[in-house]
Amino acid sequence: MTRPYNFSAGPAAMPEEVLHLAASEMLDWHESGMGVMEMSHRGSEFISIYEQAEVDFRELLDIPKEFKILFMQGGGLGENAIVPMNLSKGGEIDFVLSGSWGQKSFKEATKYATPRLAATSESEGFTRLPDPSTWSLSKEASYVHLCTNETIHGVECHTLPNLKALGSKAPLVIDFSSHVLSRTVDWSRVGLAFAGAQKNIGPAGLTIVVVREVLIGQAMDICPSAFDYKLVSAAESMYNTPPTYAIYIAGLTFQWMKRQEEGGQQGVGAMELRNKAKAQLLYDFLDNSSFYENRVNPMDRSRMNVPFFLKDETRNEAFLKGAKANGLLQLKGHKSVGGMRASIYNAMPLKGVQVLVEYLREFERSYS
Repeated sequence: MTRPYNFSAGPAAMPEEVLHLAASEMLDWHESGMGVMEMSHRGSEFISIYEQAEVDFRELLDIPKEFKILFMQGGGLGENAIVPMNLSKGGEIDFVLSGSWGQKSFKEATKYATPRLAATSESEGFTRLPDPSTWSLSKEASYVHLCTNETIHGVECHTLPNLKALGSKAPLVIDFSSHVLSRTVDWSRVGLAFAGAQKNIGPAGLTIVVVREVLIGQAMDICPSAFDYKLVSAAESMYNTPPTYAIYIAGLTFQWMKRQEEGGQQGVGAMELRNKAKAQLLYDFLDNSSFYENRVNPMDRSRMNVPFFLKDETRNEAFLKGAKANGLLQLKGHKSVGGMRASIYNAMPLKGVQVLVEYLREFERSYS
């Protein structure tokens, strides 16, 4: 029996292969006599799981050696506080806002530093990324914050900005939670990147931070010890008990990704090709429909999160009821935006998007 296709924005669908393997190892991991949830985080069994997960993550994203990888807790919202407590020294921070998550980051930073609005597309309904040439950057900023994929509004930064070319010496901090591992990253332009796991990596509870070593060691006195990058790094992410099962599932997902092949590419390269194909299929249909619409600037459209609207929104309830009956789940848009949203992360196969497009077409025929 085919499982329904889950278009949830997060926690999101996971690769079936990973779920089956985790189920088979639930009671006994590799003849250890224990399930992973029962293991000591300092025992040799779990340490081997953690070390392999870190190696695989670094390999998948080709992360240079000058970056530390931290496995933490607190989610993306937590990092909105943890980052300024570690990097701002209570000074200025530049924010570029292209959606709700950037807004949340800005608001949280006011508790620990002085955030500046370097650019925003709010007046346009967050339907595009502010052009870097228009950014007003401060020479005093400790860093520049950018959410590179806005899950709610469906805006994605496809090319990371070169801050030096824009006259800023500050490091770039990116929240890449909702498109991590979906595409390659130009690490030469990044100071720190963080991601909640529940989109493309695994279950909620794990947050991965990738940070240049030169930025570690300047936490504010008020920063909790468990969130001080220096302490977490020195303890190899074992300063406190980490989210062990979430790390284990993440590790299985990394190994699954490394096995993926597409168009002569492997790993992240293969996923990027698939994600382009899935997004193009869905956007092409929406653009050629007089029944639905996507309002995001085509150059800034997300490959992961596709918000769309029925032009006659009185049909929303019927649309969602029919979608569920056809095995298409979690298509309702975020409450702050409305409409519909299809999140098509790495685990969503092309077949799932094909089935969605066919349903969109049939629903349009029924109501035209």
